[in-house]
Amino acid sequence: MIVNCVVYQQGRKIAEIRPEDISDYIAKPDAFVWVALRDPTREEVAQMGEEFGLHPLAIEDACKGHQRPKVEEYGDCLFVVLHTIEEMEQDPADLLVGELHVLTGRNYVLSVRHRTQKGFTDVRARTEREPELLRFGSGYVLYALMDAVVDRYFPVVDHLSSELESIEESLFDRGSSRRKIQELYALKRRLMILQHAVQPLMEAVGKLYGGRVPQLLVGMQDYYRDVYDHLARIESAIESIREMLQTAISVNIAFISLAESEVTKRLAAWGALITVPTLIAGIYGMNFKHMPELDWAGGYAYAIVLMAIIDGLLYWRFKVAKWL
Repeated sequence: MIVNCVVYQQGRKIAEIRPEDISDYIAKPDAFVWVALRDPTREEVAQMGEEFGLHPLAIEDACKGHQRPKVEEYGDCLFVVLHTIEEMEQDPADLLVGELHVLTGRNYVLSVRHRTQKGFTDVRARTEREPELLRFGSGYVLYALMDAVVDRYFPVVDHLSSELESIEESLFDRGSSRRKIQELYALKRRLMILQHAVQPLMEAVGKLYGGRVPQLLVGMQDYYRDVYDHLARIESAIESIREMLQTAISVNIAFISLAESEVTKRLAAWGALITVPTLIAGIYGMNFKHMPELDWAGGYAYAIVLMAIIDGLLYWRFKVAKWL
């Protein structure tokens, strides 16, 4: 569906227009049209492609979704793919991965949202409050959209960090080690989702302010450097959480191994305590007529006392060694 179709001139909003009137306005000097689509049909994207004269490959990618973060040039058009990361309303412990495709030319911006809960009306309001920056045209709108997407990563990083700290605090408590391992791996999965959104985007944004800057963005390099700095901070936080997460997983696995070792030692100690009386009783339970001490009157009591003394010594030794 079409969310907005607005024309701007000299940094000011002129009017909301119909899609079929776009071609009339983009021909005006110092004017550009910003169209926002949400989960559009192929026909809607194709209509925008005709109005803006978009490259067929850019139209195809914008229809498909499921693209990796990237920045591509099609002549004078920039095609930017951003991943949106949102905590799901029904389950905050899970992440919803959406996409924002932005096709930007000298006199137009086409933003296409796929599988996102939160829109970008706040970004449009922000740009309209800054007409001196909106004079830069579509290049500034592209920056504002990218900055908004990247800024929405920060709460996700903070939530993951807080969740890891909570798990670490309970790591030394008695409880199910299997459950803790499951929680740590679920956290690691969400961290990797965020990392897959950030890492390719860092590489792509780096090309927008250093080296050969697209003509569309000349004069905006400082703003895109700011986006890159934000991405670098997020990437650093992700690496820090990942290292702490790996350490927590290793510690939890060590606890599991230690618990298994304790069980093994207890079983070995009790086995030794049972083995001694079993051995003595087994020897004197054999059906042989001529055996030493077989006719002793106090042999039974002696054997019982001997078993108790040996087991008592073994029990004391295992207690000292903390096997029991």
